Amino acid sequence: MPKKTVSPEIAKKTRRPAVASFETSLRELEQIVTRLESGELPLEEALNEFERGIQLAKTSQQRLQQAEQRVKILLSDDVDKPLTPFVVEPE
Repeated sequence: MPKKTVSPEIAKKTRRPAVASFETSLRELEQIVTRLESGELPLEEALNEFERGIQLAKTSQQRLQQAEQRVKILLSDDVDKPLTPFVVEPE
């Protein structure tokens, strides 16, 4: 039976983007801001960049909140309370 092949365009659209680190997301967000502030992007491209920036900002905010929660757990005053693994809830 022959293998089915998917066009590169379809494969690219169906691939889920890899989750980048907080630092990588922050760098990308800074680059987006710079491009948007330049005022040289066509409207559609600017809107796409803005949308990506919003996604990055939301994801980064969630990561910061998770880190803050982990720190609070670790600094808890209740010394008798056993530490439990931190579990990230799926979106």
